Amino acid sequence: MRRGIWLIATLLAAAPGWTVLISGVTARLRGVSAVNERVAWATGAEGTVLRTGDGGLTWTKLAIPGAKELDFRDVDAVDERTAYALSIGPGEASRIYKTADAGRTWECQFTNRDPKAFYDAMAFWSPMRGVVFSDSVDGKFVLLVTEDGGRHWERVGSERLPAALPGEGAFAASGTNVAVYGLKHVWIGTGAGRVLRSSDGGRTWAVTNTGLETLESAGIFSIAFRDERHGIVVGGDYKREDAMGRNAAVTDDGGRNWKVVEGLGGFRSAVAWLAKSDAVVAVGPSGTDISRDWGKSWIAVPGPGFHAFSAARGGRVGWGVGESGRVGRLTW
Repeated sequence: MRRGIWLIATLLAAAPGWTVLISGVTARLRGVSAVNERVAWATGAEGTVLRTGDGGLTWTKLAIPGAKELDFRDVDAVDERTAYALSIGPGEASRIYKTADAGRTWECQFTNRDPKAFYDAMAFWSPMRGVVFSDSVDGKFVLLVTEDGGRHWERVGSERLPAALPGEGAFAASGTNVAVYGLKHVWIGTGAGRVLRSSDGGRTWAVTNTGLETLESAGIFSIAFRDERHGIVVGGDYKREDAMGRNAAVTDDGGRNWKVVEGLGGFRSAVAWLAKSDAVVAVGPSGTDISRDWGKSWIAVPGPGFHAFSAARGGRVGWGVGESGRVGRLTW
């Protein structure tokens, strides 16, 4: 009997659950990056940038000069004090800012000068090396890389990249349609249901169709890799938030081949592997799902919906952000 009670208690303790927190803002939040169980960053509309250093009990609103009207859809924190924030939009609305002092001061490292470009998401292998992706321009993908912590961003030559489909780009939804692993692996999910991949730091690229449903309002919204072989993409139709179907696909060979899996509770805009676990979590405005078998089956996690999610690099804590300044802490 005691053994049975202990087993039930253990399972209940391991079940993931949300705790909704007070962010102190009402802006729509779209970007989040967790450093550890104490420190996380969040970004969103109206130039909003937030940081917590006490596990979410309090959030500090940070000011980026000249950025009040910008929509920050992505934030990538490389440590407790250093973070990059990406604003989205056509032309000069797409910018990258960096702080190295926990948000007290910011430097605008990149401003897009191409009126046809629209930057969607970025990711960093290390504090010095990163990549940022834009919608295609004139049939060519637009990728920039930095090797010096954002001081310089250089465009990857179009001759190294596959040709883009007409109008192919990405959904600037949660800043997670770019994933990196190790020192050289990078994958990018597009609205056309395709994944671009490189295993040499972006020097050469290939592309594969995942089989996800693709419409003007549907495609890949997020991509994550557990290691250099095992990855997942999620998406769906953001105009039909509760629609289930071909909303996820998995790979076990580094993205060369993908298999569509079903069971997600609807459209999902972000996916992430959970630290110290083989589980993966997908969030969207209609709810959260967790899979413990590499995406083959899904279980709904009670709680509100979120636009973006990030798992801390250690421990068993993750952070979700969403509408009207909503912030949640997921534990498992």
